[in-house]
Amino acid sequence: MKSRASGRAVGGSVSSRVSRLSERQLERLLDAFERWFENAPNLYLRRVRGRYLLTFLLLRFTGARLGEVLEVDDARHIDFSRHEVILAARKGKQPSRVVPVSETLILAVSAYVEEFPFMGGKVFGLDQGNFRRKFYRRAHEARIPRELAHPHILRHTRAVEMLEAGVPVTTVQKLLGHSTPKVTARYLSGDESKPRDVPQDKGLL
Repeated sequence: MKSRASGRAVGGSVSSRVSRLSERQLERLLDAFERWFENAPNLYLRRVRGRYLLTFLLLRFTGARLGEVLEVDDARHIDFSRHEVILAARKGKQPSRVVPVSETLILAVSAYVEEFPFMGGKVFGLDQGNFRRKFYRRAHEARIPRELAHPHILRHTRAVEMLEAGVPVTTVQKLLGHSTPKVTARYLSGDESKPRDVPQDKGLL
């Protein structure tokens, strides 16, 4: 399964107050997940580990919350032709939103479901505690500092990445599902833009 999804890692400094992973740290973490998957000693573990790898990739390239990604039904919430993921509404909070993702990520999900057809619709339905444990282990292998070795760091990293690429604050707000632009507006300001258009224009897909 090819999972090397494209996307530009952070390299500037929107704000030193925001904890996020560096480009090199992101590369090491991705390599740790991919090696773990590729080195699965049998088909059963390959199937299991593939789910964790895809969940990591979806977190990394959407900036979504872990709980949101674990609720994604790959049979209903992924538009494979438009390369979009629907993140379901959070009860009493933000409404559902559509987030564009790279073709490579879509192909990785497709390849997994093709290899394991009976997993269709169940790819991302992992236990949150189990995912966190696997994430911590891969982060340790990737030499990520302990204070950065948690899934939510991918959300911070994606937010800073988009801002440094020049994506308007209002668009980042929509893509990340913030209730207000307060968190991102303190860094930059920008014009209203369509969430579908900006990330690809900025080389983020």
